[in-house]
Amino acid sequence: MQTFLFILIILAAIGVVVSFVRGVYVMLRADRNAVDGSGVSQSGLQQNRMMWRRIQFQALAVILVVLFLLVARSHTG
Repeated sequence: MQTFLFILIILAAIGVVVSFVRGVYVMLRADRNAVDGSGVSQSGLQQNRMMWRRIQFQALAVILVVLFLLVARSHTG
């Protein structure tokens, strides 16, 4: 069980890194004209989606770490 949770934690951490890198890439690729225009740009919407994905992966990683610690504690006690 601990090994399975550890693998899930690693996968969630990889998801955080991938979504962060994609978000930074989208932000760097943003056109200056799209940023200065009125309203919400397509790049801004995509950056927002990447930010939410990163937050979701981080929440998942935290939950998995807590589960891992609970399982590890129950096996030692």
